[in-house]
Amino acid sequence: MQNKTAFKVIIYFGFVSLFGDIIYEGARSVNGSFLEILGAGAFVVGLIAGAGEFLNYFLRVLSGYVSDKTGAYRFFTALGYLMIAFIPLLSIADTWKIAALFILFERMGKALRSPARDVLLSSATKQVGTGFGFGIHEAFDQIGAILGPLIFVFFFLGKADVGLSKYHEAYRFFWFPFILLVFFLFFALGRAPEVSHEKREDHPPNYRKIFKLYLFFIFFVSAGFASYILIAYHFKKTSIFKDAFIPLIYAVSMGVDAIAAPFLGKIYDRFKTKKSGIFVLLILPGISVLIPVFVFLGNLWFAILGMVLWGIVMAGHETILRAVVADMMPLKKRGTGYGMLNAVYGAGIFLGNAVLGFLYTRSLIFLVLAVVLFESLSVSVLFKLKKLINRI
Repeated sequence: MQNKTAFKVIIYFGFVSLFGDIIYEGARSVNGSFLEILGAGAFVVGLIAGAGEFLNYFLRVLSGYVSDKTGAYRFFTALGYLMIAFIPLLSIADTWKIAALFILFERMGKALRSPARDVLLSSATKQVGTGFGFGIHEAFDQIGAILGPLIFVFFFLGKADVGLSKYHEAYRFFWFPFILLVFFLFFALGRAPEVSHEKREDHPPNYRKIFKLYLFFIFFVSAGFASYILIAYHFKKTSIFKDAFIPLIYAVSMGVDAIAAPFLGKIYDRFKTKKSGIFVLLILPGISVLIPVFVFLGNLWFAILGMVLWGIVMAGHETILRAVVADMMPLKKRGTGYGMLNAVYGAGIFLGNAVLGFLYTRSLIFLVLAVVLFESLSVSVLFKLKKLINRI
């Protein structure tokens, strides 16, 4: 595949992700406050957030494996994106249990599509730089993630008391971008590359040992990353921000993500050598430990700063972590590789957010200390990973 053609494929998938993110990232910006209105408590909200991400990432092992075995990358990509329809269906949810069910179904859809889509994307990013290619795709992702929360800002702004009916009205609006998503989805899939054309020898020796240790790093670095659904709950409960500003702050974070992703991807491409490239990953735990200090312990301005850092870390998760798999795994195992990576990531998100949600009701200091512990463990694993790579 030529560089120009590969770049076009990345752009096509970028537009698909843009409309998808308008819907589900817009919803994620207020799902926490929506659940609070429906009567869910802090622990329940943390559990829903963790369970949703666990399903999202754990099921990727199965979908990635099956897509590798069948080669049905387009099918899994299409089916997963169509399940985003559960987000506008939140407009009919009148109990937190129904809302939780729809949120979990949407997360399952993401599990179906992500490994297959990333395999299709990886064949294109190989031609322009894996880090940069995934960074461009993530930038499109986050443009949608900016626009989605702003829809809720539009519906909530100027309202002294935002009730259930206003949330339903805003969720219902998402049927419009969903129609556009369907159109661009099949337009993009028709131009996706045939992954079988890529050479299959482009992976390091003993990649299995490296990848297994890499998975431990993924687990700990994700366990210390608070989901925005818990953060939004905190903002709502403490009234640091009014309802209209909760999705706006999320949009700001997504804007930071969109700007940071291509730069982080370029940094990774520049330093992805056996000895130095692995330390690019230190950016993630290094910044992650600061986020809960600013978000949960600080005032309004510190909370905003914390959300800027949150956006940078999210950019690294979506760019660098995916690029490493594209460079590490052979094509015939890449769907499974993405599935395994994301399953471990989801396990970390699930356990981490369950712990953080529990500690939130006990002590915010303990919550911060838990994040420091998780991220410290990820750094220790990273140094072990470097030693293993140096011996190969």
